[in-house]
Amino acid sequence: MDGRLPYNRKDMTDMINFEEELKKFHPSLEVDEAEEAIYNQDLTDMADIVVGMVKDIKEEE
Repeated sequence: MDGRLPYNRKDMTDMINFEEELKKFHPSLEVDEAEEAIYNQDLTDMADIVVGMVKDIKEEE
């Protein structure tokens, strides 16, 4: 090995222009559909469980 980097100067000018790539980006339909399904789910969280438990306790009293 002679200590040189595995690319030359020309390779450095062929790098990806991220700004241009971002302009061309369009999310796939699968991602949009998955996002909609996730946000539209009515999930029970800990607050819902605690509220239900408190309601049950008050009804028993």
